[in-house]
Amino acid sequence: MSDLLAIIGGTGLTSLETLEITRKEMVSTPYGEPSGPITHGVLAGHPVVFLARHGYGHTIPPHQINYRANLWALKHIGVERIIAVAAVGGITARMGPGVLAFPDQIIDYTYSRHNTFFEGDLTHVTHIDFTWPYDAGLREKLIAGARAAGLQAIEDGTYAATQGPRLETAAEVLRLERDGCDVVGMTGMPEAALARELGIAYASCAVVANWAAGKGEGEITMEQIDQCLKLGMEQVRTLLRVVIPMV
Repeated sequence: MSDLLAIIGGTGLTSLETLEITRKEMVSTPYGEPSGPITHGVLAGHPVVFLARHGYGHTIPPHQINYRANLWALKHIGVERIIAVAAVGGITARMGPGVLAFPDQIIDYTYSRHNTFFEGDLTHVTHIDFTWPYDAGLREKLIAGARAAGLQAIEDGTYAATQGPRLETAAEVLRLERDGCDVVGMTGMPEAALARELGIAYASCAVVANWAAGKGEGEITMEQIDQCLKLGMEQVRTLLRVVIPMV
């Protein structure tokens, strides 16, 4: 099947309860094994595929995800569009816990990750245009879907991609804010760039799970994050039911 839509689920979204599963497929790639089998199914009356970025048991930390294998596998089965769902920390005042956001920019602070397909025995050097890292058309669909569903969502913003797996220090978050970042996560890169290299339309749906370090009161706990993610992922599921027919 070609021209597929894929949903990549991050922390808090390791499965889609509303997905009518038809089959699961493990794809071997030249870059190793993906995070897990690709789940084929029907959602909102349309065929989609789903991949859990951290594995279906949420056991793969962000710096050890095989991003190249994940993206190559999706492209191999005919995926042309990806909605990438990710939990993030809020930096600026408008990005409070529970908020949905559709970033339009990204700054990469990661290191030591396999971040390109263009290496090895090359016949020429390729430089992708990454001025606008997220697909404009797909972002417009997410924005329209959120409005139609009556969801309050931030329709722009800059995503800071950090290495992880530890959370950031308060000083690091202040640096990110000075750099112009609105939210911080650990999986946005190289995922977005690899999708661009493969010609896949890619857009992010970020769910703010907590205030970033130093932006809230006290320490950041997994209990707080889990509570916000439950609410946020319910909003994501509502959004997907509306957006998928539009895409």
